[in-house]
Amino acid sequence: MAAAAPQAPAAASPPEGALGQARPLLGRSLAALEDWAGRRGQPAFRGRQLHDWIYVRGARGLEEITVLPKAWREQLSAAGVSIGRSTLRHRSDARDGTTKLLLGTADGLGIETVGIPSADRLTVCVSSQVGCPMACRFCATGKGGLQRSLAVHEIVDQVLSVREAMDRRPTHVVFMGMGEPLLNVDAVLEAIACLCDDLGMAQRQITVSTVGVPRALPTLAERALARLGRAQFTLAVSLHAPDQRLREQLIPTAHAYPLEDLLEDCRRYVSLTGRRVSFEYILLGGVNDHPRQADALARLLRGFQSHVNLIAYNPIAEEEFRRPSPEAVEAFRSRLERRHIAVSVRASRGLDQDAACGQLRRRLMVEPPV
Repeated sequence: MAAAAPQAPAAASPPEGALGQARPLLGRSLAALEDWAGRRGQPAFRGRQLHDWIYVRGARGLEEITVLPKAWREQLSAAGVSIGRSTLRHRSDARDGTTKLLLGTADGLGIETVGIPSADRLTVCVSSQVGCPMACRFCATGKGGLQRSLAVHEIVDQVLSVREAMDRRPTHVVFMGMGEPLLNVDAVLEAIACLCDDLGMAQRQITVSTVGVPRALPTLAERALARLGRAQFTLAVSLHAPDQRLREQLIPTAHAYPLEDLLEDCRRYVSLTGRRVSFEYILLGGVNDHPRQADALARLLRGFQSHVNLIAYNPIAEEEFRRPSPEAVEAFRSRLERRHIAVSVRASRGLDQDAACGQLRRRLMVEPPV
């Protein structure tokens, strides 16, 4: 029997005081840190010092912030206060410069994040959950199920970790790693606020990718407008099929979310935010890359304020799907373009180093690094 579609919210993030510690400092705004310091008998400038050392200097522990009085640092550490940084468990560097990190959380779980460099940008692909409940057949993350959602500091930490590992300032962030962002929407929006306000990014440099959760897209728009003031990040919706039958074969949870309902929610999102939707379509050789399927996709999206991003499948061990030929990819792209659908092909990166979401984590769960 097909799996039921998850309903937001999913597994909760670690609450305040989880793991015997106070809420970490990472993820808090300048004003929040000033207030936090003041409530502990410190002048407001201590909060500004914390903000500078956490977000600009990248401090991992309170002991590094030597501008703070030593006695206060020791007091905070004794009280269980931490910055909230992860530990680096493993690093993989591909020949094209792509860097994948496996990060350890405070409760011993593993998170994947990827830095994808080019001449003029560094894109960080971040995870929003540990594992994923959506069970997409072509994705390694969903093979292990969902363990929990990530807290704000665990999301922001991934961007800081890539910045440190690659010694370069990230310019773009995509929520396309492990997990379904719309099942952790409050933490995702708080993380976006932190990335913009505290790390100096613009919303237009951020993309939130979803496979689709019933009734969640209008909620995302409303919450984004309430929390961020405007919703200028890019929404990327994973279609991967031009019809409901094939989509259910590839995404088991899609049986509870008909394609026409998903598209209607996308239209509602566009009307609320004024932003177009980007549709992702993973091309699986011999499965969904036929010219007739390109025609069906063009009909489906005709008149929609959208853009299609084609992605050649990156094989995983658990499935027999194969990567499409370059000729099939180009034929699919050109067929959409001839039918006046805005389309691009995402360049494959890091193929020699467990590039697909969840691959590195699953491999190291079976074969721990030496």
